[in-house]
Amino acid sequence: MKLQKLRKLGFCCIGAGVLSAGMLFAGENAASRLKASANVMKEIMATPDQAIPQELLQSSQCVVIVPGMKKAAFIIGAKYGKGFILCRKASGNGWSAPAAIMVEGGSFGFQIGGSETDVVMLVMNSGGVEKLLSSKFTLGADASVAAGPVGRTASANTDLQLNAEILSYSRSRGLFAGVALNGATLRPDEDTNTELYGDKVTNREIVTGTKTKKSSAGTKLTAAMDKYSIRNK
Repeated sequence: MKLQKLRKLGFCCIGAGVLSAGMLFAGENAASRLKASANVMKEIMATPDQAIPQELLQSSQCVVIVPGMKKAAFIIGAKYGKGFILCRKASGNGWSAPAAIMVEGGSFGFQIGGSETDVVMLVMNSGGVEKLLSSKFTLGADASVAAGPVGRTASANTDLQLNAEILSYSRSRGLFAGVALNGATLRPDEDTNTELYGDKVTNREIVTGTKTKKSSAGTKLTAAMDKYSIRNK
């Protein structure tokens, strides 16, 4: 009986953690998150010695940006974030319209407090892209993920680029570093896509441009990506 009660308490805490984290986004809209995503990229890349190596950005197939991923914790912690995917155009240069995603992941332990972390992920190959555009996948289980190198001197010609489908980074309290985000689950954010494009469209349709064009709110984000990751012609 005690074990059953403990399990019920654990599930209740998980639900409360996820709910409280989700409520933190209640006052935000798609346009504000797009603006925050563009600012994240600009601020990260403003210091080349501590930024994502530009060569890796130029080699990436898609980029995931989650500004201000929330961590609400009371006994059991819950991570919850909303962000965007951009993928390369078929020509290889320039970026697609942003498609919305949700990131969820739980952490167990005795924790009290909360934090916000900016998360950036580079999807390095076609296998990673297919998983990214699926209905749901888990980092580390469905797709290989590794901590990405940082700084202009960090070589992009490493085994990371060859073996990892996704390279991940995070920034918290001004500190930026590569981190392996194993266990986080990504899935489409259908409500935000409807808010942006006024219709029910899939993330695949958005990034391939088959049904949507760039929204005015997403222009600054795609411009920021173009600035730092246009490939040499």
